[in-house]
Amino acid sequence: MSNPSLRGLQAFEAIGRCGSVSAAAEDLGVSPGAVSQLVRNLEQCLGLTLLERRGRRVELSSWGRLYYREVAKGFQQLSHAANVLTRARNESGIVLSALSSVASRWVSRKIFDWQSLCPGSNVRILGQEQEPRLGAEEVDFRITYGRRSYAHEHVAVLFTDWVVPVCSPALIANGAPRCPQDILTFPLLNVEWEADYKASPQWKDWASLIDADGRQTFSGLSFTLSSSAIDAAANGRGFVLAQVSMVQDEIASGSLIVPFDIRMKLSESYYLAWDRTALEKPFGQRFHKWLLGIARQQDQYSAPALPTAVASL
Repeated sequence: MSNPSLRGLQAFEAIGRCGSVSAAAEDLGVSPGAVSQLVRNLEQCLGLTLLERRGRRVELSSWGRLYYREVAKGFQQLSHAANVLTRARNESGIVLSALSSVASRWVSRKIFDWQSLCPGSNVRILGQEQEPRLGAEEVDFRITYGRRSYAHEHVAVLFTDWVVPVCSPALIANGAPRCPQDILTFPLLNVEWEADYKASPQWKDWASLIDADGRQTFSGLSFTLSSSAIDAAANGRGFVLAQVSMVQDEIASGSLIVPFDIRMKLSESYYLAWDRTALEKPFGQRFHKWLLGIARQQDQYSAPALPTAVASL
Protein backbone atom coordinates (compact mmCIF):
# COMPACT_ATOMS: atom_id res chain seq x y z
CA MET A 1 0.00 0.00 0.00
CA SER A 2 1.42 3.41 -1.02
CA ASN A 3 0.76 6.63 0.85
CA PRO A 4 -2.53 8.27 -0.17
CA SER A 5 -2.42 11.80 -1.60
CA LEU A 6 -3.67 14.70 0.47
CA ARG A 7 -5.98 15.81 -2.35
CA GLY A 8 -7.53 12.35 -2.48
CA LEU A 9 -8.10 12.39 1.27
CA GLN A 10 -9.66 15.86 1.02
CA ALA A 11 -12.07 14.67 -1.68
CA PHE A 12 -13.04 11.56 0.30
CA GLU A 13 -13.50 13.52 3.54
CA ALA A 14 -15.68 16.06 1.75
CA ILE A 15 -17.95 13.31 0.36
CA GLY A 16 -18.36 11.78 3.80
CA ARG A 17 -19.02 15.17 5.39
CA CYS A 18 -21.26 16.63 2.68
CA GLY A 19 -23.13 13.45 1.76
CA SER A 20 -22.66 13.43 -2.03
CA VAL A 21 -20.10 13.90 -4.77
CA SER A 22 -21.78 17.04 -6.10
CA ALA A 23 -21.93 18.65 -2.64
CA ALA A 24 -18.29 17.73 -2.02
CA ALA A 25 -17.30 19.25 -5.37
CA GLU A 26 -19.07 22.50 -4.49
CA ASP A 27 -17.41 22.55 -1.07
CA LEU A 28 -13.96 22.07 -2.58
CA GLY A 29 -14.55 24.37 -5.55
CA VAL A 30 -13.83 21.69 -8.19
CA SER A 31 -15.90 19.61 -10.63
CA PRO A 32 -17.73 16.44 -9.59
CA GLY A 33 -15.63 14.52 -12.11
CA ALA A 34 -12.45 15.70 -10.41
CA VAL A 35 -13.74 14.56 -7.02
CA SER A 36 -14.69 11.14 -8.39
CA GLN A 37 -11.27 10.72 -10.02
CA LEU A 38 -9.45 11.66 -6.82
CA VAL A 39 -11.42 9.10 -4.84
CA ARG A 40 -10.80 6.39 -7.48
CA ASN A 41 -7.08 7.08 -7.18
CA LEU A 42 -7.37 6.83 -3.40
CA GLU A 43 -9.18 3.46 -3.72
CA GLN A 44 -6.44 2.15 -5.98
CA CYS A 45 -3.82 3.34 -3.48
CA LEU A 46 -5.58 1.58 -0.59
CA GLY A 47 -6.74 -1.46 -2.54
CA LEU A 48 -10.25 -1.01 -1.12
CA THR A 49 -13.67 0.13 -2.32
CA LEU A 50 -14.66 3.23 -0.38
CA LEU A 51 -17.79 4.24 -2.31
CA GLU A 52 -20.77 2.19 -3.50
CA ARG A 53 -23.49 3.21 -5.93
CA ARG A 54 -27.10 2.94 -4.79
CA GLY A 55 -29.02 3.77 -7.94
CA ARG A 56 -28.09 7.35 -8.76
CA ARG A 57 -26.63 7.96 -5.31
CA VAL A 58 -23.16 7.23 -3.96
CA GLU A 59 -22.70 6.01 -0.39
CA LEU A 60 -19.75 5.05 1.74
CA SER A 61 -19.02 1.33 1.79
CA SER A 62 -18.40 -0.47 5.07
CA TRP A 63 -14.68 0.10 4.49
CA GLY A 64 -15.45 3.67 3.58
CA ARG A 65 -17.40 4.33 6.80
CA LEU A 66 -14.57 2.88 8.89
CA TYR A 67 -11.94 4.88 7.01
CA TYR A 68 -13.99 8.08 7.11
CA ARG A 69 -14.25 8.03 10.92
CA GLU A 70 -10.46 8.08 11.21
CA VAL A 71 -9.81 10.49 8.35
CA ALA A 72 -12.38 12.94 9.74
CA LYS A 73 -10.49 13.05 13.04
CA GLY A 74 -7.36 14.19 11.24
CA PHE A 75 -9.14 16.94 9.32
CA GLN A 76 -10.88 18.10 12.47
CA GLN A 77 -7.47 18.40 14.15
CA LEU A 78 -6.11 20.39 11.20
CA SER A 79 -9.12 22.68 11.38
CA HIS A 80 -8.58 23.12 15.11
CA ALA A 81 -4.91 23.99 14.55
CA ALA A 82 -5.88 26.63 11.99
CA ASN A 83 -8.43 28.09 14.40
CA VAL A 84 -5.80 28.28 17.15
CA LEU A 85 -3.54 30.29 14.88
CA THR A 86 -6.39 32.53 13.78
CA ARG A 87 -7.39 33.27 17.37
CA ALA A 88 -3.78 33.92 18.32
CA ARG A 89 -3.36 36.33 15.43
CA ASN A 90 -6.70 38.11 15.69
CA GLU A 91 -7.61 38.07 19.36
CA SER A 92 -4.48 37.93 21.48
CA GLY A 93 -2.52 41.04 22.34
CA ILE A 94 1.04 41.96 21.57
CA VAL A 95 3.77 40.48 23.78
CA LEU A 96 6.92 42.58 24.08
CA SER A 97 10.01 41.15 25.76
CA ALA A 98 12.82 43.49 26.85
CA LEU A 99 15.89 43.47 29.03
CA SER A 100 14.71 44.02 32.60
CA SER A 101 16.07 47.54 33.08
CA VAL A 102 14.87 48.60 29.63
CA ALA A 103 11.43 47.19 30.37
CA SER A 104 11.08 48.97 33.71
CA ARG A 105 12.75 52.30 32.92
CA TRP A 106 12.11 52.89 29.23
CA VAL A 107 9.37 50.76 27.70
CA SER A 108 6.99 50.89 30.66
CA ARG A 109 7.13 54.68 30.59
CA LYS A 110 6.66 55.03 26.84
CA ILE A 111 3.84 52.49 26.61
CA PHE A 112 1.27 54.93 27.96
CA ASP A 113 1.76 57.05 24.85
CA TRP A 114 1.04 53.97 22.75
CA GLN A 115 -2.12 53.21 24.72
CA SER A 116 -3.31 56.75 24.09
CA LEU A 117 -2.78 56.26 20.35
CA CYS A 118 -4.33 52.76 20.25
CA PRO A 119 -6.61 52.32 23.28
CA GLY A 120 -8.07 49.15 21.77
CA SER A 121 -4.75 47.30 21.78
CA ASN A 122 -3.51 44.93 24.45
CA VAL A 123 0.23 44.88 25.16
CA ARG A 124 2.00 42.63 27.65
CA ILE A 125 5.55 43.58 28.69
CA LEU A 126 8.02 40.93 29.87
CA GLY A 127 11.26 41.93 31.58
CA GLN A 128 13.77 39.15 31.03
CA GLU A 129 17.52 38.82 30.50
CA GLN A 130 17.46 35.58 28.51
CA GLU A 131 16.74 35.89 24.80
CA PRO A 132 13.34 34.39 23.90
CA ARG A 133 12.94 32.13 20.87
CA LEU A 134 10.79 34.28 18.66
CA GLY A 135 8.30 32.14 16.76
CA ALA A 136 8.59 29.28 19.27
CA GLU A 137 7.66 31.17 22.46
CA GLU A 138 4.70 33.47 22.99
CA VAL A 139 6.74 36.61 22.30
CA ASP A 140 6.14 38.94 19.35
CA PHE A 141 8.82 41.62 19.81
CA ARG A 142 12.11 41.71 21.70
CA ILE A 143 14.30 44.66 22.71
CA THR A 144 17.86 43.49 23.20
CA TYR A 145 21.38 44.89 23.18
CA GLY A 146 24.52 44.51 21.11
CA ARG A 147 25.65 41.11 19.92
CA ARG A 148 22.63 39.37 21.43
CA SER A 149 20.67 40.67 18.45
CA TYR A 150 22.45 38.02 16.33
CA ALA A 151 20.16 35.38 17.83
CA HIS A 152 17.18 36.74 15.89
CA GLU A 153 16.27 36.68 12.21
CA HIS A 154 14.40 39.98 11.85
CA VAL A 155 16.25 42.84 13.54
CA ALA A 156 16.50 46.65 13.32
CA VAL A 157 18.64 49.14 15.24
CA LEU A 158 16.69 51.13 17.83
CA PHE A 159 19.08 53.66 19.39
CA THR A 160 22.51 54.06 20.93
CA ASP A 161 22.40 55.36 24.48
CA TRP A 162 24.78 57.56 26.49
CA VAL A 163 25.64 57.56 30.19
CA VAL A 164 25.91 60.67 32.35
CA PRO A 165 26.69 61.17 36.08
CA VAL A 166 23.49 61.72 38.08
CA CYS A 167 22.66 61.91 41.76
CA SER A 168 19.90 62.88 44.13
CA PRO A 169 19.80 66.58 45.14
CA ALA A 170 19.97 65.38 48.75
CA LEU A 171 23.40 63.82 48.19
CA ILE A 172 25.05 67.16 47.42
CA ALA A 173 22.85 69.42 49.55
CA ASN A 174 25.68 70.15 51.98
CA GLY A 175 28.44 70.56 49.44
CA ALA A 176 27.99 70.59 45.71
CA PRO A 177 30.85 69.56 43.41
CA ARG A 178 32.57 72.64 42.02
CA CYS A 179 34.17 70.86 39.07
CA PRO A 180 33.66 67.47 37.37
CA GLN A 181 36.61 65.96 39.25
CA ASP A 182 34.81 66.62 42.56
CA ILE A 183 32.14 64.06 41.61
CA LEU A 184 34.75 61.34 42.09
CA THR A 185 35.04 62.19 45.79
CA PHE A 186 31.42 61.17 46.44
CA PRO A 187 30.16 57.60 46.89
CA LEU A 188 30.12 55.97 43.47
CA LEU A 189 27.64 53.36 42.29
CA ASN A 190 28.73 50.92 39.59
CA VAL A 191 26.84 49.00 36.93
CA GLU A 192 28.47 45.74 35.85
CA TRP A 193 26.83 44.03 32.92
CA GLU A 194 26.92 40.33 32.14
CA ALA A 195 30.05 38.99 30.48
CA ASP A 196 28.52 38.52 27.02
CA TYR A 197 27.92 42.27 26.69
CA LYS A 198 30.62 44.75 25.84
CA ALA A 199 31.32 46.59 29.09
CA SER A 200 29.45 49.80 29.69
CA PRO A 201 31.51 52.91 30.54
CA GLN A 202 32.87 52.72 34.10
CA TRP A 203 34.01 55.44 36.49
CA LYS A 204 37.64 54.96 35.48
CA ASP A 205 36.64 55.67 31.87
CA TRP A 206 34.76 58.80 32.86
CA ALA A 207 37.69 59.93 35.02
CA SER A 208 39.98 59.56 32.04
CA LEU A 209 37.58 61.60 29.93
CA ILE A 210 37.75 64.55 32.35
CA ASP A 211 41.52 64.17 32.83
CA ALA A 212 41.24 63.11 36.46
CA ASP A 213 43.96 61.09 38.15
CA GLY A 214 43.93 57.78 36.32
CA ARG A 215 45.71 56.02 39.20
CA GLN A 216 42.71 56.47 41.49
CA THR A 217 40.83 53.35 42.57
CA PHE A 218 37.09 53.62 42.16
CA SER A 219 35.34 51.36 44.62
CA GLY A 220 31.75 51.27 45.75
CA LEU A 221 28.60 49.21 45.38
CA SER A 222 28.09 47.31 42.12
CA PHE A 223 24.79 46.32 40.51
CA THR A 224 24.10 43.98 37.60
CA LEU A 225 20.90 45.87 36.73
CA SER A 226 21.04 49.51 35.72
CA SER A 227 17.61 50.07 37.23
CA SER A 228 18.83 48.98 40.68
CA ALA A 229 21.81 51.34 40.57
CA ILE A 230 19.56 54.22 39.48
CA ASP A 231 17.15 53.49 42.34
CA ALA A 232 20.07 53.62 44.78
CA ALA A 233 21.18 56.97 43.36
CA ALA A 234 17.64 58.35 43.64
CA ASN A 235 17.72 57.37 47.33
CA GLY A 236 20.81 59.47 47.89
CA ARG A 237 23.34 56.62 48.03
CA GLY A 238 25.79 58.03 45.51
CA PHE A 239 26.49 59.06 41.93
CA VAL A 240 25.80 56.63 39.10
CA LEU A 241 26.72 56.70 35.42
CA ALA A 242 23.14 56.32 34.29
CA GLN A 243 21.83 55.70 30.81
CA VAL A 244 20.04 58.82 29.68
CA SER A 245 17.06 56.82 28.35
CA MET A 246 16.46 55.48 31.86
CA VAL A 247 16.62 58.72 33.85
CA GLN A 248 15.06 61.34 31.60
CA ASP A 249 11.83 61.43 33.62
CA GLU A 250 13.74 61.81 36.90
CA ILE A 251 15.88 64.59 35.42
CA ALA A 252 12.77 66.37 34.18
CA SER A 253 11.14 66.12 37.62
CA GLY A 254 14.30 67.05 39.53
CA SER A 255 14.52 63.85 41.57
CA LEU A 256 17.87 63.24 39.86
CA ILE A 257 20.21 65.98 38.73
CA VAL A 258 23.20 66.30 36.41
CA PRO A 259 25.80 68.60 38.00
CA PHE A 260 28.05 68.38 34.92
CA ASP A 261 26.63 67.15 31.65
CA ILE A 262 29.62 65.15 30.44
CA ARG A 263 28.48 62.01 28.64
CA MET A 264 29.96 58.83 27.30
CA LYS A 265 28.41 56.82 24.50
CA LEU A 266 27.67 53.12 24.91
CA SER A 267 29.81 50.87 22.74
CA GLU A 268 26.81 49.10 21.18
CA SER A 269 23.20 49.84 20.28
CA TYR A 270 19.82 48.56 21.38
CA TYR A 271 17.95 46.50 18.81
CA LEU A 272 14.37 45.54 18.07
CA ALA A 273 13.75 41.95 16.97
CA TRP A 274 10.40 40.53 15.95
CA ASP A 275 8.65 37.40 14.77
CA ARG A 276 7.35 37.79 11.22
CA THR A 277 3.84 36.65 12.19
CA ALA A 278 3.65 39.44 14.78
CA LEU A 279 3.21 41.92 11.95
CA GLU A 280 0.03 40.09 10.92
CA LYS A 281 -1.61 40.72 14.28
CA PRO A 282 -4.01 43.61 14.77
CA PHE A 283 -1.86 46.62 15.65
CA GLY A 284 1.29 44.55 14.93
CA GLN A 285 2.66 46.66 12.07
CA ARG A 286 1.64 49.89 13.77
CA PHE A 287 3.32 48.85 17.03
CA HIS A 288 6.49 47.98 15.13
CA LYS A 289 6.50 51.38 13.44
CA TRP A 290 5.77 53.15 16.73
CA LEU A 291 8.71 51.48 18.51
CA LEU A 292 11.10 52.51 15.74
CA GLY A 293 9.70 56.05 15.88
CA ILE A 294 10.19 56.56 19.61
CA ALA A 295 13.66 55.05 19.27
CA ARG A 296 14.60 57.76 16.77
CA GLN A 297 13.36 60.36 19.25
CA GLN A 298 15.43 58.71 21.99
CA ASP A 299 18.55 58.87 19.83
CA GLN A 300 18.06 62.63 19.49
CA TYR A 301 17.32 63.07 23.19
CA SER A 302 20.21 61.01 24.53
CA ALA A 303 22.91 62.67 22.47
CA PRO A 304 24.42 65.76 24.18
CA ALA A 305 22.99 67.92 25.48
CA LEU A 306 19.95 67.30 27.65
CA PRO A 307 17.03 69.48 26.66
CA THR A 308 16.28 70.01 30.34
CA ALA A 309 18.42 72.59 32.11
CA VAL A 310 21.55 71.27 33.79
CA ALA A 311 21.30 71.88 37.49
CA SER A 312 22.90 75.12 38.61
CA LEU A 313 24.74 74.46 41.85
